[in-house]
Amino acid sequence: MSSDESQNAASSERRDAVREKAQQVKARQSRARVIRRTSLAVVAIAFVAVIAVVVTWTVSSSASKPMMSPANVVNDGFVVSDVTGGGVGSEGADVNGSPEGEASTATPTPEPEPTPTATPTEAPAVEIRVYVDYLSTGSREFQLANMKQLSEWVDDDAATLTYYPVAMLTAKSNGTKYSLRAAGAAACVAQHAPDYFFAFNDALLRQQPEVDSDGYSDSELAAMAIATGLDGPKVVRACIEEQSYASWAKTATDRALQELPGTDGAALTGTPMVLVNGTQYVGKLDDPKEFAQFVLTVASDAYYKATPTPTPTPAP
Repeated sequence: MSSDESQNAASSERRDAVREKAQQVKARQSRARVIRRTSLAVVAIAFVAVIAVVVTWTVSSSASKPMMSPANVVNDGFVVSDVTGGGVGSEGADVNGSPEGEASTATPTPEPEPTPTATPTEAPAVEIRVYVDYLSTGSREFQLANMKQLSEWVDDDAATLTYYPVAMLTAKSNGTKYSLRAAGAAACVAQHAPDYFFAFNDALLRQQPEVDSDGYSDSELAAMAIATGLDGPKVVRACIEEQSYASWAKTATDRALQELPGTDGAALTGTPMVLVNGTQYVGKLDDPKEFAQFVLTVASDAYYKATPTPTPTPAP
């Protein structure tokens, strides 16, 4: 074999060797890519599976946990039985008279002949219901103007007073849902320290945060409640910070937006909504004299309806 042929054969062998080596490298790279892709797919599948498990557990836990409702709630409202708990202040207008006093002067005078006989009847207590959102400026105005006379009427048994915490302005606190959390906090106090509900309700309104602000945190709401001097501060703090009654506050609001109990299909349209013996007050929120006159008028009407007509009897 000539030297040229030998050189050509050697060159061909080297090319074959280089080609074979390149193919081997390519094959190894392909296997590495397959392994890498497979690993990434396995990791992704595992991640999705973990997320699915977490979501399923969260949803099932939420679904299995019953919504807590306050035990002493009446038609989603809290009846005020003590207006002195927590040292409620005396700010507010002093309006003379009470619903009961006005009605008690309305006893008909009997005719001399024949002598009528009437059954003594006490004036019925006026039912006052206040639907309040703790971020509503109108709710604050009404409370500041009327708190003192409301307290006096309750103390004198001239009126029953019920507050209904609702959350219509939940979207007005930069995503913190302050209106909802405050309503739930009020329910916590009503449940665990009912004698201090009126004081806490008053504090929430007097110290009301600005609309479109973050509002108070749950810890700050708990501190505000404890500042009233209530009993069982640890239980109340835990209830507020765990938002135990937030879900209840939302459903109570939804019910009020559909229909108010004891009315002929009326629904909550704004806060505050004040009902006196089922009749809505539409006067000035910050005028206690106007509200007092409205209450006295409703009380007088109720008294006349409740007082039996004297039955004439023959004179002896």
